[in-house]
Amino acid sequence: MINSNERTVLLLLATLVACGGEGLAKSESMNSSADDGIATSEAALSTDIKFGTQLQTTTELNLRTGPSTSYAVKLVMPSGALSRAVRTSPSNGWYEINYQGHVGWSSGTYLKVDQVPSGARDEAVARGISVWGFSYRWGGGAWDPTSQSPGACYGSCPDCTHSGTWGADCSGFVAKVWVVPPSNAPLTLASHPYNTSSFRNGSNYWSTVTRSNALRADALVYHTNGAGHIFLFTGGDPWNSMQAIECRGCTDGCVYNTRTASSAYIAIRRDGY
Repeated sequence: MINSNERTVLLLLATLVACGGEGLAKSESMNSSADDGIATSEAALSTDIKFGTQLQTTTELNLRTGPSTSYAVKLVMPSGALSRAVRTSPSNGWYEINYQGHVGWSSGTYLKVDQVPSGARDEAVARGISVWGFSYRWGGGAWDPTSQSPGACYGSCPDCTHSGTWGADCSGFVAKVWVVPPSNAPLTLASHPYNTSSFRNGSNYWSTVTRSNALRADALVYHTNGAGHIFLFTGGDPWNSMQAIECRGCTDGCVYNTRTASSAYIAIRRDGY
């Protein structure tokens, strides 16, 4: 279970926003990117930050496998690239970040906190991240990001039991994140207005989009022969490896992870996104 500081994410932070092309790793002998003392820092980052904080590079910057220049370069991020913090405290001035699905370490000397206007998609993803670490609850759809009591699920759903106040299943989670219906805004309001069949076959507040054109805060859903699942898409390749927030099941609970999805899944988009 993650701690409450990590789970309490500001709702106006945009996460997993990518900017610019993904760079290729350069050899050490030819590397002219920052972290090796070549570039000039605009505003060094050195303090603890909130989990999920959006960061921006101030110059072309190496993403490395560990927190020093002795570790290999995974890729080079362009100047102005956006990433999110996946660890609250730096290690020797280095921050562990997620850039377009690639997790690695970059020097805080060339990172700054990026304050960007929030939109509907940003808010949806931020609401989604706040469920991370809570329990799966069959028929549930409520959680308190400030709570240190995530609840617990036992057994195999639908024949499962739950203890505690908070938790959500896959469709209760997406309905809460998308605020559908509009009365479903409070995260702590116990509500479960739709199931996966509703999301797959209905169009109350959403519509189907081409899966290849899925955008951050869209959802992927399937429902076949009475079984189904839905999750919030946050980035990556919707036909291959992608980042997702989902209330996966009784064992895994609500997670933020990288996954794939079968061809049975279609993409849907909330109206106004």
